[in-house]
Amino acid sequence: MKILLTSLLVLVSLTLQSQEMTNDSLPYAAIPEAHENFTPGTVVSRVIDGLGFRFYWASEGLTEDNLDYAPGNDGRSIKQTLDHIHGLSAVILNAAKKQPNDRTTQPEKLEPVAQRKRTLENLREASDLFAASTDLNAHNIIFETKKGTANYPFWNGINGPIEDALWHAGQIVVMRRSAGNPINSKVNVFLGKLNE
Repeated sequence: MKILLTSLLVLVSLTLQSQEMTNDSLPYAAIPEAHENFTPGTVVSRVIDGLGFRFYWASEGLTEDNLDYAPGNDGRSIKQTLDHIHGLSAVILNAAKKQPNDRTTQPEKLEPVAQRKRTLENLREASDLFAASTDLNAHNIIFETKKGTANYPFWNGINGPIEDALWHAGQIVVMRRSAGNPINSKVNVFLGKLNE
């Protein structure tokens, strides 16, 4: 009886976690409507939206076993790659907010479900802020370390954290396929939504 009850509780817990990981209230299940006008800020916003959509579906429905999967060549595991993308999303958001990245303290540790949510929210907030921006020159990438401050123009934000996060989202897609849990086959990155 105890084994049956324990098994039932584990099953309910996993089901709830799975539902939370695919919660449609999270941003980027689909790419938001395009902005009316092309401006530097709306273009950056759309690039971040594309990243958010890809990350949403790359990370949707991952299992605990998937998180431990690594390609076997001393590369990062899926969990380590998710951690890295989360850190990159914070750098992108800080650039949007015109705030420095404090490298003098350890980053907050989050459970996978909370981390996924925070990553998607970071990207959504950054997209909104960039869409309203009239001057991308004001959005430097700033790192504060114990050795001092390093300041980079936003050009580095494009080829750095934004494109790096896109790269790693693709790695998760490949790794999870190798782990036997491919992404939803209805994902259409061109249209930014699921195929009917």
